[in-house]
Amino acid sequence: MNHLEQRLREDLAACYRLVAHYRMSDLIFTHLSVRIPGPEHHFLINPYGLLFEEITASNLVKIDMQGQPVDAHSQRVNPAGFVIHSAIHAAREDAQCVLHTHTRAGCAVACQPEGLLPLNQFALTFHKRIGYHTYEGVALDLDEQARLVADLADNDVMILRNHGLLTVGRSVAEAFIRLFYLEKACEVQIAAQAGGALILPERAVCERTRAQLNEPNRQRSTRELDNTDGIELAWRALLRQLERIAPDYRQ
Repeated sequence: MNHLEQRLREDLAACYRLVAHYRMSDLIFTHLSVRIPGPEHHFLINPYGLLFEEITASNLVKIDMQGQPVDAHSQRVNPAGFVIHSAIHAAREDAQCVLHTHTRAGCAVACQPEGLLPLNQFALTFHKRIGYHTYEGVALDLDEQARLVADLADNDVMILRNHGLLTVGRSVAEAFIRLFYLEKACEVQIAAQAGGALILPERAVCERTRAQLNEPNRQRSTRELDNTDGIELAWRALLRQLERIAPDYRQ
C-alpha cells in the first residue's frame, strides 16, 4: 500500500467516525467512499455490517468498478452502496469522495416538493447548485446509475427524493464539510417550517451569498475580506477532535 492510499484510508475512516459522532449515520445502511487515483478507478468503501463507529483505515474495503473486492479475504459491501458510488466515481473525475446519508432532517426535506429552500446562510451555500433524483426504490438496479449521474449533473450535492442526501468533493474534507452544512440547512428548514411563516432573503442576496461561499477566485470589492481557507481549517479542527474522542480510526 502506498502513502497516498494510506492517507485516503485515514481520511475516509475519519469521515465515518465524524458522521457517527454528529449523528448522521443509519446503523450499517449508508455509505461513504473515496476513489484511489489511478487508471483502475478503485475506490474504498465500508464493509457491510459494521457500524460507522467501528470503521478504521485498515478495515475499509477496496473494490473495483464491478463491485469486486481487490484484496483477498475482504468483506462484502452494501450492494446499494456499490450502485450509487461506482456510478458517480466513474462519471465525475472531480468526485473523488462521495457521501450518502439517511438523516431525519435530510429525509424530511427530500419528501418536500420544493426541496431545499434558500432560508438561511447554510442553505445559500447550495443555492441553485443542487441536483434532485426521483425515488426508484432501493438502489439495487444497475439501470438506475445513468439516471443518478444525469440528475447530479455538474452539481456537488444531490437530494434523493424520499430517500436522503448525497455530496461529492475533490477531497474527503470538501465532501464532508458540504454534507455537514447540507444537513444543517435541512435541520433549520424543518425547524423554521414548524414555527409558521417564513422569511426568505432577497434574490440578489441569495446570489451574492452563493458566490461568496463557492467562488474563491471571484473578484471581491476592496472592502471584502478573503476567506478561502475555511474548509481546510475546519477539517484540521475535526481531525484534532477525533484524536481526542476516537484516535483508533487510524488503525
